[in-house]
Amino acid sequence: MSQELDPISKAIRIQTKKSAQNEHSTPLYLTSSFTFESAETMRAAFADEVDDNIYSRFSNPNVDEFINKMCALEGAEDGFATATGMSAIFSSFFALLKQGDHMICCSSVFGSTFTIVTKYLPRYGITCTLVPAEDKDAWEAAVQPNTKMVYIETPTNPQIGLIDLEWVGQFTKKHGIILNVDNCFATPVVQRPIDFGADIVVHSATKWIDGQGRVLGGVIVGRADLIKEIYLYCRHTGPAMSPFNAWVLSKSLETLDVRMERHSKNALKVAEALESHPSVSWVKYPFLPSHPQYEIAKKQMTSGGGVLCFEIKGGSAAGAKFLNALEMISVTANLGDTRTIAAHPASTTHSKLTEDERLSVGITPGLIRISTGLEKVDDIIADIQQALEKSAV
Repeated sequence: MSQELDPISKAIRIQTKKSAQNEHSTPLYLTSSFTFESAETMRAAFADEVDDNIYSRFSNPNVDEFINKMCALEGAEDGFATATGMSAIFSSFFALLKQGDHMICCSSVFGSTFTIVTKYLPRYGITCTLVPAEDKDAWEAAVQPNTKMVYIETPTNPQIGLIDLEWVGQFTKKHGIILNVDNCFATPVVQRPIDFGADIVVHSATKWIDGQGRVLGGVIVGRADLIKEIYLYCRHTGPAMSPFNAWVLSKSLETLDVRMERHSKNALKVAEALESHPSVSWVKYPFLPSHPQYEIAKKQMTSGGGVLCFEIKGGSAAGAKFLNALEMISVTANLGDTRTIAAHPASTTHSKLTEDERLSVGITPGLIRISTGLEKVDDIIADIQQALEKSAV
C-alpha cells in the first residue's frame, strides 16, 4: 500500500497467505508437523536457512499470524506465543537469566509471578529484590553489579498501582538492564511500553486479548535479539501455543480496540459511582483524578482500561458477603471477559502469600477487584450497589 497502516488496522488486516481456496478468513492449521518436497528442503529448514514450518511446537501458521498481529500492535520486532500467560512470564525469565544473575521486580505483581520470583528463581541461583512501585529511590538502591532485568506490571494486579514507564525506561537504559513489562491489564491499544523503552512485553492473552473467557494463551514480544533467545529456549522446553487457541486469539485482536473502548468507558463510570458510596473506603482506577498516579496514567495510557478495585468496609467478612450477594456479575478469579467479574484477591489469587506479604503490597482484607464487562453500565452499577447494601456492616 502507498500508506502505512495504523497498528489497529494491521491487527485486522494481517493474515496468513491465502490457500488455493481463496478464503477470506484464515483457516485452522491443526497439524503437529509439516512435510517437505525433498531432503534438501528439510535440511535447509532445520538449518534455519529458510522459514519453512517444521513442527507446531516451533511454529505454525495460525500462531505466526497471532504473533505478527501482536508485534504490530505493540511496535515490537519479533515475538513468541506460549500456552499460557504464566508460561510467557516464566520463559521470559529463564531464557534470559542464569545462575548468579539478579533481577528487580515490582513488589505488586500477580500472585503466581510473586511465587516464581521469590520461591523458584532462588532455586536456580537467581536472586530478586522486590521494590514498591512508586519508590524511585528504592529502585536505584536495588541495582547490583549483576542486575540483568527489571520486571514490572503497570497497572499492577490487583491494586491498580502505576509505574511511570518513561522514568523506568530511562532508569533501565542508564544501568544497561533489560526492561520486561507485563502489559496484560492495559493491552497494546491502551498502552505501548516499547514506546517508553521496554525491551520485552508479556501478556496473558487469556484475558483482554481473548476477551470472552474461551481459551488460554500467552505472548512475549520485543527486541529481536532477546526474542531469539526466548524462541530457542521455548523451542526446546515446549510451552507452545495451540494452533486452535492462536486462531481464536488472532480473530479476537480484530475487535480489541472497540472492546477496550467500551470496557474503559464502563469502568470509569463504575469507579465514579463507587467513589461516594458509604460502604466503600476508597476506589482506585487510573483515569479517576483521585488516583495517586493520575497524571502518569494520562501520560502513558489512552484510557484507564477495564479493571478497577475498591476497599469494602468490613474487611474479609464483608467482602465474602458482597460476592455472595451479586446477582448478575460473575464471581471468578479470571478477568478480561465480556462479562463483568468480581474477585476477592486476599482469598484467591494472592491467598498463598502471608498476611504480612499481602499488606506490604497493598492487598487489604476488603479489597475487591472488578473486571468491567460490556454489559450496559447501569446494570453493572445496579448489581454492585445492591450487593453493597446487602453486605453493609
